[in-house]
Amino acid sequence: MNRLPHVLIVDDDHEIRRLVGRFLTENGMRATAVRDTKEADAAIDSGRVDLVVLDLMLPGEDGLSYARRLRQRAATPILMLTARGDDTDRIVGLELGADDYLGKPFNPRELLARIRAVLRRTADQKPGPSRARLRRFAGWRLDIVRRELTRPDGALVPMTDTEFDLLCAFVDNPQRVMSRDQLLDMLRGREAQLFDRSIDVAVMRLRRKIEPNPAQPTLIKTIRNGGYVLTADVEGEE
Repeated sequence: MNRLPHVLIVDDDHEIRRLVGRFLTENGMRATAVRDTKEADAAIDSGRVDLVVLDLMLPGEDGLSYARRLRQRAATPILMLTARGDDTDRIVGLELGADDYLGKPFNPRELLARIRAVLRRTADQKPGPSRARLRRFAGWRLDIVRRELTRPDGALVPMTDTEFDLLCAFVDNPQRVMSRDQLLDMLRGREAQLFDRSIDVAVMRLRRKIEPNPAQPTLIKTIRNGGYVLTADVEGEE
């Protein structure tokens, strides 16, 4: 790939914008730095952005609100930055669709490594030309492109990005036991190891939407000391 990865830095701290922008440029990336979400929208509208480094604390619209809004319009990877130490903020950010999370202060080399990891991961997850767009299992219909889940009775099921991506991981690996670490790798990488229990929460929420009886799941079963497994057969179609 000849085109340099384009990283958008959204942070109201001028020094951080300057240092991170210069460091990324020196390490083979194209960097655009803006101070708020209004400028971020303009940068995204003006050309392709491969990843957004998004500060949680911003003037006006905050980072969590912007991450939610950005997820509604694009699948651009998001790496969130924050000076907060509250795990709740981190988990909410990840639930809204952030691909990784890094606290301030941070080492620029670690930020670079995480950016590269997210870019590799999202590149690997892009559907290839032969990948089936539609998946069917136990009467359910999953549209990978439109990111829609349809119940056996034909009704659409509202899902968060995390729930949808988790279900995609299961239908890509039917009847295969997957550990929490493997699911974390598929969703957002090993850097999120601190939040491994959030996989349990995401599975619980997913079960509420697809299991006839979430208290006694039959589609996504828990394997003791192993992880989780989708028990249904999966059929794909273009």
